[in-house]
Amino acid sequence: MKISGADLIIKLIERQNITTIAGIPGGANLPLYDALSKSSIKHILARHEQGGGFIAQGMARSTGKPSVCFATSGPGVTNLVTAIADANMDSVPVIAITGQTPLPLIGTDAFQEVDTYGLFLPITKHNFLVRSAKELLTVIPEAFKVAVSGRPGPVLIDIPKDVQLEIIEIDELPEIGQKTISPIADINKILEAAEMINSSKKPVLYIGGGIVNSNCCGMIKDLSEKSSIPVTSTLMGLGAYNSKSELYLGMLGMHGAKHTNIVVDQSDLLIAVGVRFDDRATGKIEDFCNHANIIHIDIDYSEIDKIRESNCGIKGDACEVLKILLPLIDESKRTNWIKTITNVKDENPVMDYDDLDIFYPGKLIYETGIAAGKNVIVTTDVGQHQMWTAQSYPFSRPGQFLTSGGLGTMGFGLPTAIGAALANPDKKIICFSGDGSILMNIQELATLSEQNLNVKIIILNNGHLGLVRQQQELFYNANYMASKFECRPDFSKIAEGFGINSFKLNNCVSPIEALQEIMKAEGPTLIEVDIDPNENVYPMVPPGAANIEMITEGA
Repeated sequence: MKISGADLIIKLIERQNITTIAGIPGGANLPLYDALSKSSIKHILARHEQGGGFIAQGMARSTGKPSVCFATSGPGVTNLVTAIADANMDSVPVIAITGQTPLPLIGTDAFQEVDTYGLFLPITKHNFLVRSAKELLTVIPEAFKVAVSGRPGPVLIDIPKDVQLEIIEIDELPEIGQKTISPIADINKILEAAEMINSSKKPVLYIGGGIVNSNCCGMIKDLSEKSSIPVTSTLMGLGAYNSKSELYLGMLGMHGAKHTNIVVDQSDLLIAVGVRFDDRATGKIEDFCNHANIIHIDIDYSEIDKIRESNCGIKGDACEVLKILLPLIDESKRTNWIKTITNVKDENPVMDYDDLDIFYPGKLIYETGIAAGKNVIVTTDVGQHQMWTAQSYPFSRPGQFLTSGGLGTMGFGLPTAIGAALANPDKKIICFSGDGSILMNIQELATLSEQNLNVKIIILNNGHLGLVRQQQELFYNANYMASKFECRPDFSKIAEGFGINSFKLNNCVSPIEALQEIMKAEGPTLIEVDIDPNENVYPMVPPGAANIEMITEGA
């Protein structure tokens, strides 16, 4: 059959079970949009390409399946860079398909031409510059295969306009791109790890986003409970382990609980699964777990020994490794270790919200979680509100918390919430943001209104770049340079201008009842909450310090 490059792209994407695409049309990808108009795929018109990229992330992060976004050449591509870099840092399988100037014009500084391939080379798992329509038969399935195989990540496909318009003859469509099975891990290494765990007196399981990607949270629970091994989580791993379990230590690192960092420091064996020893989790790496041996299990071999040398490095899918490892582990009560941990927790209790005002950030976030129930996905932007959410929200399942971990991107929360809502119409989506972050992609309120999604946006408004102000207070002699907003927008009125229901929680007679009512309602709502601008996130590890050198409130 005869088919254009653009029609072939859409047909191949349909076969990958893509039902929704976010993007923005432009001159270089109009043939693609013309083909899309004949498809059953739903298109979400973002208001900025970065927003489109994050909408795709929301779909991918909340489902574990690959998603697609479109952008045109030139500024469309450059606007997409941040969202793709963010996906790369957090191992999110997004396929970005971009238009490019026609092949004969590449390299001539043509209108809206940019070196897309070169720009995205360091921030993608792989990328393609397609030079003929026939190449699409291999490139499109390969892109999906690469995005989800091994360590997930973004893939970019740059397609010149003349390739989209090219007519070719094909006999049949290729096989769809599917996830490949990772090689079986070295059994001798797994036997070595089992021996280390069984002989350990004070082990700790250190889990991250790789646990969620591998769908092995149940096996982490089994390993922890079988051998009485306490569990600590990175920001990306929150929700992967039952937060109410006596074996759960909480989040470690810069804004982790004090008792968590102390216990991790006292361990004699750190079993790191699906983590990359990020500096926000480890603090000063030279002083991280100095008394412990390290077992590092990761699907990406380049992460093993990259930052912290391990005593036993195992390359493999966490799920497959744990299947072999679990039967080799002895049952143990570890009475002395558990008693030590209990004492550390008693000496360093977490904050009790019972007697605090609802407008204390941690209390507000916790009460929101209680009001919302369990069938919820939470997104955040980046800043103090992100850390308060990590510390306070009652997460109950893996994949419930979508946040920008590695890149720390302000503007992430709203469009990612839109993507999560599109992919999970049966769930309520809550986006916690700050007055600084929300402005980074506030134009996507138009997209939210247009789609009428069940997203609740809660803006913690302190009139500052809060985490910047906090660091200036603590480490720069309170020299508050460029961290206070002189212009204080009325976000409630802005939301109303986009046709979104909104209100200010501070004006409510009963704020908790107001939260409960709004969580029951369908459709989008923006809730603005004024909070104390001097409120800081504690505990906090100073940049460059060891995790046990935490600053606590009042210190």
